[in-house]
Amino acid sequence: MTKLVIFDCDGVLVDTEPTTNRIMSDSFARYGLHISPAEVHALFAGGTMRGAASAATQRGAQLPDTWLDDIHAEIRAALRDGPPVIPGVVDLLDLLDDAGIATAVASNGPMSKMEVSLASSGLWDRFRGRIYTGHDHRPKPDPAMLHHAMQVAGTDAGGTIFIDDMPAGWQAAQAADVCCYAYVADGGPVRATGYAVQPITDMMQVARDLGLTG
Repeated sequence: MTKLVIFDCDGVLVDTEPTTNRIMSDSFARYGLHISPAEVHALFAGGTMRGAASAATQRGAQLPDTWLDDIHAEIRAALRDGPPVIPGVVDLLDLLDDAGIATAVASNGPMSKMEVSLASSGLWDRFRGRIYTGHDHRPKPDPAMLHHAMQVAGTDAGGTIFIDDMPAGWQAAQAADVCCYAYVADGGPVRATGYAVQPITDMMQVARDLGLTG
């Protein structure tokens, strides 16, 4: 019986990735590395900004020591008006609430960014106290955040579902032995080939699989 559904943030709850990719692409270009937003997404999506900085430096970017603070501040400012909520998320959350199924967020992104990107839609308040970041726990693909969320909710892997749109999350779910839905509306199910996940392009598929819809 499912007792907990954990959501990734970017690309699963809200569509922050186009803005983030554009800002990172522009920033890297200022420091000598010219890669498109699409290439930024392909190389770095689902990872940590620290990891992206390290990889960009290896590719020739001359990043200043303040780059991590600078890029986080620039992204927060761009997201302040609120990114679009992923279709179906609010309806799914309503059904989970009605069924008494707990929810949480596990993201590699910093808490400050999540607060900005989730606040305008009300999702920050909705998940308040149950939002976990790879800046406080070992980031995905390590399963630490999932283990912590399960411990807080008082459940185990058999009672937990995780929804993520990136391989790091899918690998974390596999390491935690948690059922994982791969949200692949961008790119389609082929993007999840080779991973032990159930690809979905519609958030409400989770509700249907749990028997929460009529």
